[in-house]
Amino acid sequence: MGLAPLVQGLVHRTRALITGRRGIPLLQLYRDLWKLARKGTVVSRTSSGLFAALPSAVLAAAIGAALLAPLGPGGSVLRFPGDFVAFAGLLALSRYALILAGFESGSSFEGMGASREVTIATFAEPALFLCLAALALVTGGRDMSSLFGSPMARAPLLAPALILVAGSLFVLLLAETGQVPVDDPTTHLELTMIHEVIVLDLGGPDLGCVLYAASLKLTLLAALIAAVLVPPGPMHLPWMVAGVAAIAVVVGVVAGFSARIRLDRLPQFLTAAVVLASLALALTLR
Repeated sequence: MGLAPLVQGLVHRTRALITGRRGIPLLQLYRDLWKLARKGTVVSRTSSGLFAALPSAVLAAAIGAALLAPLGPGGSVLRFPGDFVAFAGLLALSRYALILAGFESGSSFEGMGASREVTIATFAEPALFLCLAALALVTGGRDMSSLFGSPMARAPLLAPALILVAGSLFVLLLAETGQVPVDDPTTHLELTMIHEVIVLDLGGPDLGCVLYAASLKLTLLAALIAAVLVPPGPMHLPWMVAGVAAIAVVVGVVAGFSARIRLDRLPQFLTAAVVLASLALALTLR
């Protein structure tokens, strides 16, 4: 979890190099988080008392999801039958805490971004559950460590289904973390923002919580994609690290070579995640 800001920095640096710019340092997010942690928090007079607690809830739910994810060779830190349902629920809780923060801010701009985030969640959550269902059928597992325990090596005949699962998770990664082409984290146009407009009224430690939670979810989803594809064995951990770095580079390349999708076309793009996951599930049922 401590490497999450580095993964986010790798995405930004790759995009900058693709577009011919120098870009920010790889460790810039660590510096930003340290700077924000030492600042005070300013809360709008129009927001309710709940608003102050929501950024911490966003981060706490993201950390809880990370504890359930198999990020190392030993599996998840917390493991129990059916924990994949809790994993999906914690990701949803983190998202909806951020959405509620947008509505509770008392600003029409933040409310606009929160409503757009709800649209993304409408497509993201079914796709995630379909991916988990497909992995459960492939591996026969009942927890996250079993579902993502090198399924490609355990069921090589179902490799097409697993590739579709990885593709669906990649679309989810772009949507969940506000990456191009779903959103542009570097834009300054409020009317086109989705994720960034929700945090306009946040500052200090509250903004730091949201920024770290976003980088943690990016690293978490990248690690799950890598876990689907990498082989088991003594080199599993190095392969996982290399896989997460490669996925971060791919996200940066996609951001550098593509433009942001129009808002009225966004549901069509997000439907791709549901379609890919549904096809993967259909292949496993054959």
